Amino acid sequence: MEWLRSLPGRVAVAYEAGPKGFGLARFLVAAGVMWLVAAPSKLQRPTGDRVKTDARDAAHLARLLHLGQIVEVTVPSAEQEAARDLVRAREDCRGDLMSARHRLSKLLLRQGVIYSGGGTWTGKHELWLQRRVAAHLRHGTGHDAGHRGSP
Repeated sequence: MEWLRSLPGRVAVAYEAGPKGFGLARFLVAAGVMWLVAAPSKLQRPTGDRVKTDARDAAHLARLLHLGQIVEVTVPSAEQEAARDLVRAREDCRGDLMSARHRLSKLLLRQGVIYSGGGTWTGKHELWLQRRVAAHLRHGTGHDAGHRGSP
């Protein structure tokens, strides 16, 4: 922060919004520094400019900042950002659950195990699955039956 304050003239900071959150923006606000968080999808890129490096990106952001052509994103409060993180985590878990269910369904289908007792992924379906797995383990059927005693 001292380095920023040591610079001559007015200091402004711009950076692209990204996965690291908005903590830097909130820090800069508290320090009284002018800042902008740029929407990456709205940044004007020169035609044919396909090489992306940190140095080029920084120079490009500085030019756009100087010209006043940065489209800002709204910086959420720490509480809003935490809520967004929670929602994203829930969506990730839900996606993981759906993927696991899909893999299990396809595994059972390949084994010729078909559920016909109504809707899937209900309490009744879960009991049916538990019985199938218990029977499978009791009888030692399946690919790794000989490996049951191995760690």
